[in-house]
Amino acid sequence: MSKVLSMAFVIFIQIYWYKVRKKPEADWEKLWKKIGGRFRKTLFELEGLLIKIGQLLSIRADLLPNEFIRQIQDLTDQVPPSEWEEIEGILKAEWGGPLDHSLLSIDKKAVASASIGEVYKGILKDGQPVAIKVQRPNIQSIIKTDFRTLSIIIWFAHNFVPMPKGFINLKLLFKELKEVIVRELDFSQEKNSLLFFQERFKDVDGVKIPDVYSELSTSKVLVMEWVEGIKLTDEEGVSQLEFNQRELAERLIEVFLPQWLEPGMFHADPHSGNVLVSKEGKIILLDFGMVGEISKKDSIYFQTLIEGLLSKNYPKAVECLTHLGFLLPEAEPRTMEKILAELLSFQPAQLKEMDLIALKLEINDIIQALPIQVPTRFVFLGRSFITMEGMLRNLASEDDLITVLKKVFMGWLSKQGNNKWSFIWFWLQSQPLFKTVHSFTEFLKLPQKLENIKEIEQRRHFQFSIFENHKKQLFQLTLLGFIGMGTGIYTSHQLILQLSVGVSVFSCIGYFIYSFKLKKWMKYMHEKRRGKI
Repeated sequence: MSKVLSMAFVIFIQIYWYKVRKKPEADWEKLWKKIGGRFRKTLFELEGLLIKIGQLLSIRADLLPNEFIRQIQDLTDQVPPSEWEEIEGILKAEWGGPLDHSLLSIDKKAVASASIGEVYKGILKDGQPVAIKVQRPNIQSIIKTDFRTLSIIIWFAHNFVPMPKGFINLKLLFKELKEVIVRELDFSQEKNSLLFFQERFKDVDGVKIPDVYSELSTSKVLVMEWVEGIKLTDEEGVSQLEFNQRELAERLIEVFLPQWLEPGMFHADPHSGNVLVSKEGKIILLDFGMVGEISKKDSIYFQTLIEGLLSKNYPKAVECLTHLGFLLPEAEPRTMEKILAELLSFQPAQLKEMDLIALKLEINDIIQALPIQVPTRFVFLGRSFITMEGMLRNLASEDDLITVLKKVFMGWLSKQGNNKWSFIWFWLQSQPLFKTVHSFTEFLKLPQKLENIKEIEQRRHFQFSIFENHKKQLFQLTLLGFIGMGTGIYTSHQLILQLSVGVSVFSCIGYFIYSFKLKKWMKYMHEKRRGKI
């Protein structure tokens, strides 16, 4: 706790110092990079749950500075394994007796060890090899300590750190972190997720989901079928498969595309340790501790959103964005409609000829009145997609991926039998813009881009408010000085008169300086806000 709090204190001091010295944007980026590096180093020193928290923060690029995110986006959740005696004690307590009542044997060395659970290889009485995932000893008390520490930091940051209120909703961020980690602590929920994916892919020959042994699984222990596979990052192993890397990329897209587009759960953490390929070519999915879910309602709104955008029915699109949770209740629908129309009216050739800085300033003026958020469920969708996209790019070229994506998407559409989706597909094929789209990532990053623009505007408004407050304080000080001068003259007290004159002169000069600054910054403010100010 002392290490985390001291790190947070140093970060707060640095932010205050940069704020007081009014550092330019380039220096702020360097600061956030430095803060991210220090944060990363501390997490590796302390290990445990804090690495998991760092991983979850790394997917909130819509809330945290980009330079900070870059420093923590590849955190690996690997920590030293616990003592075998402690693991054995947990297994005995959960199974209600000695291990040999349930197992023929078990390796005492962990196969994998992360912040919440460790995996051991065992052999059942019938000779079946199994993977036994066990919750780390004392993890509950560790979580209480870590969350208590975080709550102190977030309270302090919320009340004292000079950042625009509303830019980062720290309380909401803390709530999301807590919900995700508490859910991962309950292995019975992971077992239910595993069973869901088994049912979903039961008729798909190219996918392997491990079996689960429910009679041996509890909230702290998860027993699964032991499955051997090749990591997608193992170049030598992948090269020995009977099919090439492009075909492997196609099989991966066939497994994950339906998860991203259809109602139901999707794997939110498909990194190289959780997605393997068997020698027979089957895609193996492991570790369902982190999953997201697309509800049937969200799926319908998502389809309607795409249809609205393509048919330029922006009121319908804005309505869908509101239902999906991207727009807060106080958002102005007509403003959002205008933004969508502007964003979707550009052709790629036009972007080369346009003054992008002028375009950004124009969008800045529009978007500052628009409350935007990225719902957690879609952040996990973005994480799932971007993680998988990174692996796909290592398997196939850009052009190959586009060709494969078209093929898989068309196959998926033909199975849907949905005229609406068919209309979308034929419309996309007829558009020149489709040829320039290299990844769905750009669509998923759109809320983040809008959030970045919103951040700039909020910082401007924050600075404007500071200038305005200083101006008011100096005006009050000027009045106080004039009162003091009157008192000094009336009482013939030279010291009061001299001090009052000095205060009046100083405050008047400051008042005019901040009046000039306010006038200069006024041009950045939205007309609606100008009226309020």
